[in-house]
Amino acid sequence: MYKPILGITMGDPTGIGPEIVAKVLSRKETYEICRPLVVGDAGAMKGGIEIARVDLRVNPISRVSEAKFRFGTMDVLDLKNVELEKLRHGEISPMAGKAAFEAIKKVIELAVSGEIDATVTAPIHKEALNLAGYHFPGHTEIYAHFTNSEDYAMMLIVGELRVVHVTTHLPLRKACDMIRKDRVLKTIQLAHDACKMLGIGSPKVGVAGLNPHASDGGLFGWEEEREIAPAVEEARSYGIDVEGPIPADTLFTKAKGGFYDIVVAMYHDQGHIPLKLEGFIWDSEMNQWKSVKGVNITLGLPIIRTSVDHGTAFDIAGKGIASPESLINAMEYAARMALKRREGDRG
Repeated sequence: MYKPILGITMGDPTGIGPEIVAKVLSRKETYEICRPLVVGDAGAMKGGIEIARVDLRVNPISRVSEAKFRFGTMDVLDLKNVELEKLRHGEISPMAGKAAFEAIKKVIELAVSGEIDATVTAPIHKEALNLAGYHFPGHTEIYAHFTNSEDYAMMLIVGELRVVHVTTHLPLRKACDMIRKDRVLKTIQLAHDACKMLGIGSPKVGVAGLNPHASDGGLFGWEEEREIAPAVEEARSYGIDVEGPIPADTLFTKAKGGFYDIVVAMYHDQGHIPLKLEGFIWDSEMNQWKSVKGVNITLGLPIIRTSVDHGTAFDIAGKGIASPESLINAMEYAARMALKRREGDRG
């Protein structure tokens, strides 16, 4: 079976990115589904291997064709952009933000040129990114910018619970202003198409309201009646099985039970909180995360991008205890999507 080449960014080198990448590449199962290629700094990745305490050697390369794709060896497209003597785990650093950004830009270029089949991103720190002079809210917007994508959305998945956001990294006041019919309609279409891409034959889409109780007939807001409901009606006219607007507290409980295949959320936290309640489990006795599951997928791009569904975890960076679960999920989805796209390209 064809094994897709996955370009994996190291993330912010002062966070847990290099550590979790090392942990995932120390698993034989990873090499059974893909050919992994790390994009970042070889020295920082050697540090990640030491922190993770795994048996790997680094193969620094300058082009994809030099990769060995052999279990036990971590192929790193070495950007040589981390000053190791200045690297301090858990600290916000412009140098680290610059290195993280350059890895993202490079992996996008490789995917656009067809040298790799899909991209997978480790976490970055938004403040470090901005201190380095790159004023993007996050990965999603960087990918949209460098692929010239206008209609895109963030999808989160934990198990069988899926959500796509109409708005993401915006102040809440501004996010409310962005809830307009055309934007909601496009997100419904992206959600439907994403389910199809994942092999769900007849997806059922649930659309959340913006206001409490989905405005309760106009008592708590007007967005449902003027913007969201018309978008739902138009989506139905295109043959999409969609319902809404539905109060979010009811919608997510039904989605978890399998009534809906995917949820369209109106803003960042409305979608993120239910997913993280499902995928993240804190162990108070061990004082650490027992489980960190979930994957973030950017829809509407010409290339495949999946990501972990967590941040840089500066509080535990460098301690060797970071969970690789979310990155494992992200790589599994990237490989699956790359194979499906390859099948489609071959007709």
